[in-house]
Amino acid sequence: MFNRLFDTTLRRLIGTGTLTVIDAEGTSRTYGSGSSPQCTVRFTDPDLPRKLLANPDLALGEAYMDERLTIEEGDLPDFLALILANRGAGHTALPIEAHLAMRRSLRRAAQRNPVSRAQRNVAHHYDLSGALYDLFLDEDRNYSCAYFKTPNDTLEVAQAQKKAHIARKLLLEPDMRVFDIGCGWGGLALTLARDHGARVLGVTLSEEQHKVANERVQAAGLADRIEIRLADYRTVTGSFDRVVSVGMFEHVGVPHYREYFSHVRQRLTEDGVALIHTIGRNTPPGSTSPWIDKYIFPGGYVPALSEMMAPIEKERLWVTDVEVWRLHYAETLRHWRERFEANIDAARALYDERFCRMWRYYLTASEMSFRHFNQNVFQVQIARRQDAVPLTRDYLYEGLKQDGPVAG
Repeated sequence: MFNRLFDTTLRRLIGTGTLTVIDAEGTSRTYGSGSSPQCTVRFTDPDLPRKLLANPDLALGEAYMDERLTIEEGDLPDFLALILANRGAGHTALPIEAHLAMRRSLRRAAQRNPVSRAQRNVAHHYDLSGALYDLFLDEDRNYSCAYFKTPNDTLEVAQAQKKAHIARKLLLEPDMRVFDIGCGWGGLALTLARDHGARVLGVTLSEEQHKVANERVQAAGLADRIEIRLADYRTVTGSFDRVVSVGMFEHVGVPHYREYFSHVRQRLTEDGVALIHTIGRNTPPGSTSPWIDKYIFPGGYVPALSEMMAPIEKERLWVTDVEVWRLHYAETLRHWRERFEANIDAARALYDERFCRMWRYYLTASEMSFRHFNQNVFQVQIARRQDAVPLTRDYLYEGLKQDGPVAG
């Protein structure tokens, strides 16, 4: 089973730490420096090495889901941290690079995202049972990176801090009109209306999110200040003092970036301000993991900052602030993963064991990508006018107390 190419690939990939692989016939081989971390995995599928060479990301995730790859020493976080730390350190091999090159060559076609396709893609993930998300999200159902001012912050505290930070960047005044692109279950819209007196129009393509968000708006008594539409952002007209988008830009698709920022510009008043909060990559433009695309976020893509800047420039928008959050999403995902594991029996009751393994793999791989590979979060503040926001960042921190080091 250990053909020469597979053996060579692992020897080049595992430069630090130690990985032991036991094949379907019981033969064991060890790769790496002999140092920690140490993991042992067993293949029960004799054809798995060939599949891993042909499509590494997809084959690895599916093998874990189907229990054709099991972990005998260490656990899934240890295993994926070992792989991604080595990839992040630059260790690679020809089959990995060949597959990445093929994915990059096809990425623009894969990311075409007309309205009809966008709705199908959103439904695949966000129209899952609402009870699933209750198992691991905070009480406000924020499904995006939290903001940890100290390592001891709870998830609820960190998510509230994220929304407060965004509100400060939006420089809100009472009765300002805010366009929330990709409003999710309505948590940010509720905060901006309740705590800052804004009038919010939120849009989502998820029927489940639309239903829940409207129920929350009614329960909060804010129907006179918040409207939640089941609509694509491209169908919205009118002018807004502020535009905000949290965790939605990853679903836009590279061929539509110019279109997206054109709509942002058109929706903003002359002195308006927009804030785009998105997962980003700390590398040049790339492609989406085929496992993530197939099972979790079809059509999704994590942009490089350079990919965002070109269409912003072409739309004659001012970039007034760029902030990079590094380990904040790793900490967010750790909380989600631990809560999901604590509620695993409830997750099995909703779906099945294979789904649970898929979701565990998704949360763990995402966390380790932020810890050890190339992912972070960008907050890009943009405006139509150069002087739409203050010339220093002092306004973000006036009256705030720093209680300790940030998460990173």
